[in-house]
Order: sequence, then C-alpha cells, then structure tokens
Amino acid sequence: MKQVNIHEAKTHLSALVEEAAVGEPFVIAKSGRPLVVVHPYVPAAPRRRTGFLKGSASVPDDFDSMGSREIADMFGDAL
Repeated sequence: MKQVNIHEAKTHLSALVEEAAVGEPFVIAKSGRPLVVVHPYVPAAPRRRTGFLKGSASVPDDFDSMGSREIADMFGDAL
C-alpha cells in the first residue's frame, strides 16, 4: 500500500482520491508515522423496508370476535 506524507497528499489529493476510488488505497503519514488509510467507499447493504410483505397475508373478517365464545366460557360474565 502506498504511503504519502501530508504535504504530498494535499498537493496531489485529486489524483490520490481517483486512485483510491478504483481500488488503490493509500496511507497518509506525518513524519513517516502512518495516520490514516484512505480506501474506496463501499455503500452499506440496503436497509429492509417496512411493509415489504404487504398484501401477502390476510386477516379474517371476524378477527375481533374470534374465540369470544371460548373466552366467555372461561370467564363467564366477568367481561
């Protein structure tokens, strides 16, 4: 991996960024000590969308009253 000092990086930033963008990462150093690595940006995987299953499931029309007889049998008139 190529190492450049800060002054050289400032002077040739555009060319260095172009190289990094096509897969040639480089290190920026100060007084010979590596400080940062510049590498190409890799976008994150797309986030999952809410509602991606819309239309694939259905709710029965009597959903709100389902099991009401069984609940009444268990609890009587307490409801």
